[in-house]
Amino acid sequence: MKTREEALKYGLSFPETYQEAPFHDPNWQLVRVKGSGKVFLWTYERDGYVNLNVKVSPEWRDFWRNAYAAVMPGYHQNKEHWNTIILDGSLPDEVVKRMIAESYDLVTDSPSRRIYEAVKQIPRGKVATYGQVAEMAGDRKMARAVGNALHKNPDPEHIPCFRVVNSKGELSGEFAFGGAGAQARLLEAEGVEVVDGKVDLRKFGIC
Repeated sequence: MKTREEALKYGLSFPETYQEAPFHDPNWQLVRVKGSGKVFLWTYERDGYVNLNVKVSPEWRDFWRNAYAAVMPGYHQNKEHWNTIILDGSLPDEVVKRMIAESYDLVTDSPSRRIYEAVKQIPRGKVATYGQVAEMAGDRKMARAVGNALHKNPDPEHIPCFRVVNSKGELSGEFAFGGAGAQARLLEAEGVEVVDGKVDLRKFGIC
């Protein structure tokens, strides 16, 4: 991703968003969330490159800055909560998209974000059902949304979606975990017994 148009198009792909140029300066093009009007993506040209400002959680702020030279503290914004991305071609598209998506989640408090935070609370060696994760995320009725969110897991290393099973203890679709048998292997590595594609919820469930 190198152009402003690409960044804006991706930002506008999220639900309930719109583009604005509030400063009467075409160099500053923003993407806001409808309703709250909060900005999650700033775009502008500086020193010959298109720059993006995105909101960032404290746990990821320094990681991104240390991992990529083209990511730095937010230009003209609170450097504790914003990063600047320089679109100089050095960053993989998926990395840029991930940072924009995180910014959107932070300003909207999206269901997906709450679901991912809930999944992080499942202890090692335990499993939770979709319904339990939905309840932990604040709405037991969105069990189906849990499944959708986990299949789009942006950070499998830190969001252990393999610890989520259905209400019968059955494992999820294998494609979400890297191939046939992958979820079972991940669970067994943590001491969870898998028998005929199922986990005993009485023994390994979180409650």
